[in-house]
Amino acid sequence: MRITIFGTGYVGLVQAAVFAEAGYQVLCVDVDAAKVARLERGEIPIYEPDLKNLVVENGAAGRLRFTTDAASGVAHGDIQFIAVGTPPDEDGSADLSYVLAVADTIAAHMASERLVVVKSTVPVGTSDKVRAKMAERLAARGREDIAFDVASNPEFLKEGSAVADCTRPDRIVIGVASRRAEERLRELYAPFNRNREKIIAMDIRSAELTKYAANCMLATKISFMNEIANLADRLGADIEHVRHGIGSDPRIGYNFIYPGVGYGGSCFPKDVQALIRTADQIGFDATLLKSVEERNNRQKSFIVEKINGHFGADLQGRTFALWGLAFKPNTDDMREAPARVIMEALWAAGATVRAHDPKAMEECRRIYGDRPDLVLCAGRDAALDGADALVLVTEWKAYNIIDFEAVKATLKQPVIFDGRNVYDPAAAKRHGITLYAVGRGTRNAVS
Repeated sequence: MRITIFGTGYVGLVQAAVFAEAGYQVLCVDVDAAKVARLERGEIPIYEPDLKNLVVENGAAGRLRFTTDAASGVAHGDIQFIAVGTPPDEDGSADLSYVLAVADTIAAHMASERLVVVKSTVPVGTSDKVRAKMAERLAARGREDIAFDVASNPEFLKEGSAVADCTRPDRIVIGVASRRAEERLRELYAPFNRNREKIIAMDIRSAELTKYAANCMLATKISFMNEIANLADRLGADIEHVRHGIGSDPRIGYNFIYPGVGYGGSCFPKDVQALIRTADQIGFDATLLKSVEERNNRQKSFIVEKINGHFGADLQGRTFALWGLAFKPNTDDMREAPARVIMEALWAAGATVRAHDPKAMEECRRIYGDRPDLVLCAGRDAALDGADALVLVTEWKAYNIIDFEAVKATLKQPVIFDGRNVYDPAAAKRHGITLYAVGRGTRNAVS
């Protein structure tokens, strides 16, 4: 079976590499010639554990290739995956222009039957638009005789573990409108479906909604815990005890109930916004989702309010060590990252930031460039030099263990703002360090 994948972002590139590793002949199409050239050299534009080896090894074996030639891509694959971006428009709705452009391109070049699979995260009804766009282009060519089918196959990858998630998926959702499409997708995913039955087949609109529902559910759990953490701050309770107490209930579980400084990345913020806009378009008031979004936006300023409570709002001349720039560990992705909100607030108040991240330093430099109030440090401890306080934003393992005495000796003031509840307040107190955390009954609770 030959596969073509349009788009070489997180979803497209990871899926392509994993399909190639399974033995399929995979051709990736992207409009960015420089990116294609880098991929052909084995240079990966994103950081994702294990991805580089898969790309390089399967490229060398001839199972994974890259091109800017859309026509050759359409000719190559029996199954054509659309895995291009759906960035938010100004109103938060998903921009489908790239998805529909690929659909038009496939129809413009196809000479025989193709199965087109929408892998991109798209609003309900998008596959219908893809089908209509392709039918329109085939009609314009006078080739209504060419059969095609459209299916939905949403991804459920987590940045930082995308290769593992793709190689060993816990479920494979396929939305189909014909038995033939379902049979072909079952055949495609057979190598990933041997341990147990993972394929969940359904209608296309349900599959499209399943993706949004999954991400919005996870975002809701995070925002709920952050809401409870704010209550804990005011009531003198410890959210970590509360987390253990509720997580032991199997109906709730321990996943995604860690309080912090809000979610970020390319999925949760965008997908919550997109589903809200979809609801608006059909006249439904998605009050819960709107509250999830509002809590998350406010939570990103939680640590800033803690800092202002300790130092005062005028931070002119102060310096803060910031550990963690990526929105989560094991990625270099800073899209919607809480670190960006925190840094920009500190800069606006006149402070300087000395930052470190194991993987996102270059991405930070790309976003902000060179500026006098941002120092990117080669090591985590170097970031502490000359800093008034330490701010932990991303829970990389490299930050989990610290020498409180060494930190105390290096900082101008023995103060840590722990945005991920990594450090033990009792241990910090024993070493004479003031620790502000999230929902642990610390001072200066914020709304």
